[in-house]
Formats: sequence, C-alpha cells, structure tokens
Amino acid sequence: MEEDGSPQTFKTLGLKEELVESCEILGWKAPTKIQIEAIPFALEGKDVIGLAQTGSGKTGAFALPILQALLDAPQRLFACVLSPTRELAIQISEQFEALGSVIGVKCTVLVGGVDMTQQAISLGKRPHIVVGTPGRLLDHLTNTKGFSLRTIKYLVLDEADRLLNLEFEKAIDDILKVIPSERNTFLFSATMTKKVSKLQRACLRHPVKIEADTKYSTVDTLNQQYCFIPAKHKDCYLVYILNEKQNFTTMVFTRTCESTRLLSLLLRNIGMRAIPISGQMSQDKRLGALNRFKAGDCNILICTDVASRGLDIPSVDMVINYNIPTNSKDYVHRVGRTARAGRSGMAISLVNQYEVAWYMQIEQLIGKKLPKYPAEEAEVLVFFERTSDAKRIALAKIKESNGNKKRKKGGDDDDDDNEAEGFAVNTKKSFRKSKRR
Repeated sequence: MEEDGSPQTFKTLGLKEELVESCEILGWKAPTKIQIEAIPFALEGKDVIGLAQTGSGKTGAFALPILQALLDAPQRLFACVLSPTRELAIQISEQFEALGSVIGVKCTVLVGGVDMTQQAISLGKRPHIVVGTPGRLLDHLTNTKGFSLRTIKYLVLDEADRLLNLEFEKAIDDILKVIPSERNTFLFSATMTKKVSKLQRACLRHPVKIEADTKYSTVDTLNQQYCFIPAKHKDCYLVYILNEKQNFTTMVFTRTCESTRLLSLLLRNIGMRAIPISGQMSQDKRLGALNRFKAGDCNILICTDVASRGLDIPSVDMVINYNIPTNSKDYVHRVGRTARAGRSGMAISLVNQYEVAWYMQIEQLIGKKLPKYPAEEAEVLVFFERTSDAKRIALAKIKESNGNKKRKKGGDDDDDDNEAEGFAVNTKKSFRKSKRR
C-alpha cells in the first residue's frame, strides 16, 4: 500500500505505459507484495535480493525492471537469467516474451537435452534476453563462436539457493568470471541459505534485501496435513487419497526417477490419468508431460524435485508428498506448486516409520504442527488388492521394457502410455467395484 492508503498499481510503481499494458493483457490486475517492494529499487538501478514465497510473482519482480531498462537503452544481449531447471528456464523466457511482446523482445533459451546447433543459430540472431541453466550456458560461452556476455547489463539468479548447490557451483563461478563486473544483479529465491549470503558479498554491490514474507513460510490459503502410515501400505493410501480427490489436479512428489515411472504405471493400470516427469526423461518427453498436465489431458503428475521449483501451473489443487524430502526446505518449494496467487490448495504428506525424523524437521522449519488427514485404515485397505495387482503388472512391464532396451541398445523407457492404457480399460470397472465392497 502507498502511504496515503491507496492501493499500488503497476503504473504507480514507475513502470512505463507499454509495460503496464502488457500486465493488463496478461491479466495482472495488481502488483504482488514482492513486486511492490522490489520493482522501485530495481528501477533505481540497485542490486536486489528478493525473498518471497513461491508463487508470489518473483519473475515479474525482476523481468519488469529489466524490460523497462531495455526500453530506455535498447541493446541486444542485454540480460542473462540463470535457472536451476530446464522447465523453469523455458517458463521464464515465455514470461519475458509475454511481458515484452508490445516492444518486440526476443529471448533464447539455453538448456540441456536440446540440440546445441539450433541454440547457436538462435544466439547468432542476438536476442535481447538469454535464459538458461548454468551448464549449457557455459557450454555455449566456451564453444559457440562469436557468443559472449561481455555486454550484458543485468544478471539474474532465480531460485538462487538451488543454483548455489555443488552441482552448479563451478559453472556459476566460471560464468561470473566472463561477464562484466559493472552490471546489475538480482538474486531471487523462496529460501535464503548461507551460500546465497556468501554470493551476495561476492557479486552484488550494496544490494537491497527484500523479505516479502517470513523465512520459510507457506501461504495461508494452503491446507497442510499429514498421514502416518505403515510403509507397506503407502501405495494403497496414495490410491485412496487420489480416488477421494479424483476431480483434483494433483502433483505427487517422489524421491527417485524410478519411482515416478513405477507410480505412474501403477496409477494408470488402475484407470487414473497419471504421467511422470523426471530428470531421466528426454527434454521433449519432459515438456510433453508438462504440457499434457497443464492442458488437463492428465490430472496427476508424478514428479521428482525437478518440478518443485518455480513452475507456474495455476490449476494445481493438491500436492502429495509420497516421499518426505530429506532436505526440509524442499518441502516449501514442493507445496508451493499449489495455493498460488491467492488461490486455495491442499498438501498431504505420507509419512512412514522411516521418515518421521525428516517430517519433524519440516514442522520445525515452517513453525507449525500439522493436523492429520482423516483416513480410516479399513476404508483404505479396500483398495489393497487392486493396488497390489496394479503394482505387480507395473513392475513386470518395467522389467520387460528394461530388457528390451538392453537388447535394442536404446529406445525410450519413459513412455509407457500405450501399454498401460489397455490394462487401465480392463481394470477401471473392477476397481470401482472393489471400492464399493
């Protein structure tokens, strides 16, 4: 709010008419809290560290000031944005192009799993904004003739805490060595870590630190619950909850890539519309799965933490933690996939006897004790036989598929739609019967 009590608008934040118009076209009626606090400082040319809940509009908080600066001083290769995941990089690029559509902004996305030659051709056209994952960006800086970031005016590290993990640390260091020291730098994240604090001292100039929310908070519109269950019945409880909430759009988080495939096959065998996404899948398959989920072709996305950061899928009604994350901060990012932009949402954590310590760390982190999800064991175990059969067939399918892959020395192991659909048709009716018993 402004000092006189009137609500802030994108215009009162100091944005030009072209960008205000873009916000209106996108349906952004009013700036979010992080945008209200960060944009004026960014427009003044200050470095910014922005901490806010996931789903709070962080991308707009750094994209709009960059686009305004680009309007004032048009230049190719104007800004570089780093992201920890391919999907988030693509989403950031789409948001830049949408916000900058009225002024003709062009972006190039540099991520793994995509042909480098095509990316090099796109770089040859000298886009205004380069968005990428650290490893692939470094590959192009090293190997693509004529490409450099020596002229960039802005560097953004989105999901900065994740970018500073060991897997990205060397690439980030190498990138920082070949970009101008005279630049504006923005760090944005839902969580603050010691590594983020260390980086701010290394590459930011007198930054403004903005904490739009408490350190590891989750939004008030999120209904969070847990369910303490025997490990041997975890699949059964998952099926029970998904059946109870069968009209919901749901993301189910697992710990491993193998689990995403197994669970998606299991659920499809029962007749549920589930699809996996994990780091083992090709980039085309990952984007295809994400697009099918966004489009509503499948209402259940089984995923690893590759999908926990920054993805904006407005229709997600529920998040289920099939496996409790070993890093409690990842919980904040996972459940942030729902209850976005003021909407309500639901998060349920399935906790077995081996995960209690990790779950207790989550409650300590978010500062609240969560209520139990109401589930009568007798009602849950009605699904036991059908779930067991579906899992047995899924395991057999995976074993067969892995054997075929070895014999053929290749092939896709992440697309089992056709194989599952036949069984799903045959079992859907009997599954419903078992529910009524």
